[in-house]
Amino acid sequence: MMKFDVITLFPDFIKSYSQFGIIGRAYKEEKIQIDTVDLRHFGLGKHRQVDDLPYGGGVGLVFMIEPLFNALNSIPKKSKSKVLVTSASGEKWDQRFAKKLKDEEQIIIICGRYEGYDERITNIADYEVCLGDFILTGGELCALSVIDSVSRLVPGVLRKEETLEEESFNNGLLEYPQYTRPSEFNGWKVPDVLLSGHHAEIKKWREEQAESKTRRNRPDLID
Repeated sequence: MMKFDVITLFPDFIKSYSQFGIIGRAYKEEKIQIDTVDLRHFGLGKHRQVDDLPYGGGVGLVFMIEPLFNALNSIPKKSKSKVLVTSASGEKWDQRFAKKLKDEEQIIIICGRYEGYDERITNIADYEVCLGDFILTGGELCALSVIDSVSRLVPGVLRKEETLEEESFNNGLLEYPQYTRPSEFNGWKVPDVLLSGHHAEIKKWREEQAESKTRRNRPDLID
């Protein structure tokens, strides 16, 4: 069973995600396990301080190393375990990354916030990851994206394994366009080839459309 441990100031935000959809079903069926560690419990002093002003000056606050270190050390580690820190300056999370970690037994995620964290935490982290070239208020959305994308690769989470094979990014391209009933709506028609029943032609059309859509929306994947 894949286990996710998330260090965060907002554990309820993470916990709520385990109640819905495919991830909620996988959690209930014990295909995956999602636990949280409240960083505030490891804060210093009577005010449970977890952040402070950065050395060298600058705007904003930075997570201190001691609360992060102690929170991380409070989590029992499995033999195959990886530690991720969410950061706007991290490596971009993508499907390749998800596949790279799918065989781990445990993924521990430290959710960044404020202006970041004391860089020394990276001494005991395996990866810094981000969702893309934009800034989020905190790392919880990135953590949930990691949980969702890796969980889908865990055997038994998806009930139709063929779904994995044809999804976007698995062959380096975006997924082809999909249609369902009715065959015409508001003057917009489903492509005739999809109604033809000719499987070879449908396969060819889908391959062409996948490449066309990728060139249009994500030319970087083609390059």
